[in-house]
Amino acid sequence: MIRKILVSQPEPASEKNPYTELEKKHNVKIVFRPFIKVESVSTREFRDQRVQILDYSAIVFTSKHAIDFFFRMCKELRINIPDDMKYFVISETVSYYIQHYVQYRKRKVFWGKSGKWADLLPVILKHKGEKFLIPQNDKHNTEIEQDMQSHDLNYTTCVMFRTVSAPFQAHEIFDFDMVVLFHPSGLQGLLSSFKNFEQGDLRIATFGNTAAQAIRNAGLRLDLAAPNPKAPSMASAIDLYLQEQNSAAEVAPAAKKRPKKRVAKKAKAEVPQRSLKDMSAEEIYKMRSEAAKRAAATRKAKAEAERKAAERRKEAAKRAAATRKAKAEEARLRAEEARLKAEEAERQAALKRSEAAKRAAATRKAKAEAARKRSEAAKKGAATKRAKAEATKRATRQ
Repeated sequence: MIRKILVSQPEPASEKNPYTELEKKHNVKIVFRPFIKVESVSTREFRDQRVQILDYSAIVFTSKHAIDFFFRMCKELRINIPDDMKYFVISETVSYYIQHYVQYRKRKVFWGKSGKWADLLPVILKHKGEKFLIPQNDKHNTEIEQDMQSHDLNYTTCVMFRTVSAPFQAHEIFDFDMVVLFHPSGLQGLLSSFKNFEQGDLRIATFGNTAAQAIRNAGLRLDLAAPNPKAPSMASAIDLYLQEQNSAAEVAPAAKKRPKKRVAKKAKAEVPQRSLKDMSAEEIYKMRSEAAKRAAATRKAKAEAERKAAERRKEAAKRAAATRKAKAEEARLRAEEARLKAEEAERQAALKRSEAAKRAAATRKAKAEAARKRSEAAKKGAATKRAKAEATKRATRQ
């Protein structure tokens, strides 16, 4: 009997959603807890893709996540999107989401009718002259690229966000009868939460072919796959499944009630319950001996598990110590390299200062020599003038 369902998606913002109706209709509890989270790539990772956003005249959005992370990247890179930029969006509902970032104008926003790529492609083909940029997830469907290439369109894809698993934490209780997955990363989050995961009676439901194929590849039992001809949405598929389960549960007790009672009586007759009073001392000793052996085996298994865990912790500590030692050695080498560079820079600076001092001394020496020569020339000129004056005086006396 299914009483508690885990849906690996964020909880809907409004109470008016199909899952609320399911809870009331089938008396089940639905818990929303994503197994995956979406995070942006860093600006450095985006730059490494060598994509210049302003080189394109049209952007193709296949989800709200693509819109969020595209405009967030533009903000971080301080890129102002021109007003004549065109946007091609997977559906009309998603297209309205663009108005959170830019002024919404029908003349520059185009969308498909059904929310499927096959309906958006003809709209894109009417604008073949545009240069398209397609922001995508790191794990995206290659169908879009194949179609764009087959129609000889000028396009570029870029990764702006990635999907990573969000496993259960130690304090979270996993007591669900059904798990609903929408993405292969959700399965990775489930398996990484429980290392020795066993499906048992847990029902697994998926939405989309990729998630369903991931369940099969993991060797797990797929109990419900959507969409299907009877149920186009996940909520409608769960509704039909619960109806079938409830119908089967109502029929089963009446059909199996009497045979179970007869089998139980027969088993009771064949294996009567015995108390210690009815057992001999030898039987009691044997029973207690077997119990002691089982307890000893359990203790031995626990001790072995603890020993292996201690060995793993020891190995992990060794690896951590080796890592710290390697990092310390790397830091020491970087410090030594920096010290040598500083010493070399200081030596070069001292050499330059010495050369400058020598040039300044040579300049001063040259200036002193020039001053000495001018002084000697001045002395010679004065002596010449005195001699001429003396000669003039003698000539006058004569």
